[in-house]
Amino acid sequence: MNQIIPNSASGRDIKFHAHPQTNFRLHEQVGPAIVDSGDGVRISDTDGQQLIDGMAGLWCASLGYSERRLVEVAHAQMLKLPYIQTFAHRTSEPVIDLAEALIARAPSPMSKALFQASGSEAVDTAIKLSWFYHAAIGKPEKRKIIGRQRAYHGTTIASASLTGLPNMHNGWGLPLPGFLHVSCPDTYRGMLADETEEAYSARLGEELEALILREGPETISAFFAEPVMGTGGVVVPPRGYFDHVQRILRKYEILFVADEVICGFGRTGAYWGSQLYGLEPDMLTCAKGLSSAYFPISALMMTDRVYQAVADFTAQLGGFGHGYTYGGHPVGAAVANETLKIYDEIDICGQVRAKAPILQDGLRALAGSSIVGDVRGIGLMAAVEFVEDKAEKRPFAPAAGIGAKVADAVKARGVLLRALGPTLVFSPPLVAAPGDIEAIVAAVKGGIEEVEGQLGR
Repeated sequence: MNQIIPNSASGRDIKFHAHPQTNFRLHEQVGPAIVDSGDGVRISDTDGQQLIDGMAGLWCASLGYSERRLVEVAHAQMLKLPYIQTFAHRTSEPVIDLAEALIARAPSPMSKALFQASGSEAVDTAIKLSWFYHAAIGKPEKRKIIGRQRAYHGTTIASASLTGLPNMHNGWGLPLPGFLHVSCPDTYRGMLADETEEAYSARLGEELEALILREGPETISAFFAEPVMGTGGVVVPPRGYFDHVQRILRKYEILFVADEVICGFGRTGAYWGSQLYGLEPDMLTCAKGLSSAYFPISALMMTDRVYQAVADFTAQLGGFGHGYTYGGHPVGAAVANETLKIYDEIDICGQVRAKAPILQDGLRALAGSSIVGDVRGIGLMAAVEFVEDKAEKRPFAPAAGIGAKVADAVKARGVLLRALGPTLVFSPPLVAAPGDIEAIVAAVKGGIEEVEGQLGR
């Protein structure tokens, strides 16, 4: 029987609402926090608590919660043309404009943009397109997909298989056959004591090449990577890592897909994470910041080499058997176009670079805590990893729920963050004022000290 849990302020009955990424039984006991409104970088719930959203929703509300230009553009487009599909030679002016804007802003030469409604769908499309491309060039046996441990790429069957997080596989019978994973390039957990970052990168490159040779290069379709891992714990790659990766992929004619769903549109301080590491992907996926989360939309960009092969194949087959009802939604495209204009006008990357030291240096100043093992990040994305023993890097037992305890203590101080196991992650709106970021750091400092006290440290 469904349990009924009223929210204390609203009295709302929540028994019909299931929640993703949630323990259903625990949720039946604790109920939801119902967010009622947002203003700037703050959200308010129906209990009257106001919080700085230190995660920008899910890494996505880059312009905060009260950018009226996006609301007005969405309203105007809904009045003019609320929907049209992009199947079979149809489109709309906003979609044409958005494709042109994205291709112009791409970190390396791209030819076409294909639209979806979510990052998961964009990644799923890239997986399918890698198979379609290789079939088009007469190599249909190139089907295997390589991802990385701790990578996050989405929750569709294919994108979750590509994801390298056990909680995305357990109980689902995933990953599907043909999805392979190499090590996460985490210098804190993976680099040897006497190893330089460059040597660590070379070793990771050797591991990738060994996997390719073991599986057979003629069977490998594509390699996917976030420039900086997000949900896996904000893992910044070691120096030279992507130089080795790209050299190996080119050697064995394997497509490289950059997943910029989190990193894109200024999060790292560069417009694209790819620009930081000299990436030249064959395909690139983006979402989240594309519309500052004001409307569901994602895009997949592809090089002309990929497009030309695919186009020839569609002519041979009589069509392109792929697409989504809401791919290329005119309202989403209109909102995304205005979002990109705002980014340009306010120099979003310059803003992030100017404010990043407040977050990064502020969090690194907490490294002396007895429970902080590692602080890492770039731009306005960061992570603090908690450990029981700093010398041995020994993590707390999962049952201790240390990350959640710190997150709760931080929330009590007016800041909403996300705990991913023993790691607290940060992704504030890119328009957060310096004072907002200082408040985030201060709340975290207080939260860590409170939990240390509970542990008797």
